[in-house]
Amino acid sequence: MRIQKTDARERKWKYLKEATGESTVSGALDAATDYYLKMRGDTTAQPKGCVPELIRRADQEGSLTAAEIAEVLDVDEMSLEYQSTWNIGG
Repeated sequence: MRIQKTDARERKWKYLKEATGESTVSGALDAATDYYLKMRGDTTAQPKGCVPELIRRADQEGSLTAAEIAEVLDVDEMSLEYQSTWNIGG
């Protein structure tokens, strides 16, 4: 398969390689595809997606904390964690 290279695509592929940590366009596209499928779901390969799960939990529980949201959206392709710090005083 060949994809026509345009200036806009080259820029996107460059940024995608940076964002995924992949050294090749094909590796970056694979990582991005895996991430998208895990977020979206509704496929034979990935029947349960993270975004639908997040919406389901929010509907059931009424609201979620930032830590709970990060827990649902954390996947191997793009790890996500939540940290909170407090600073009282001057």
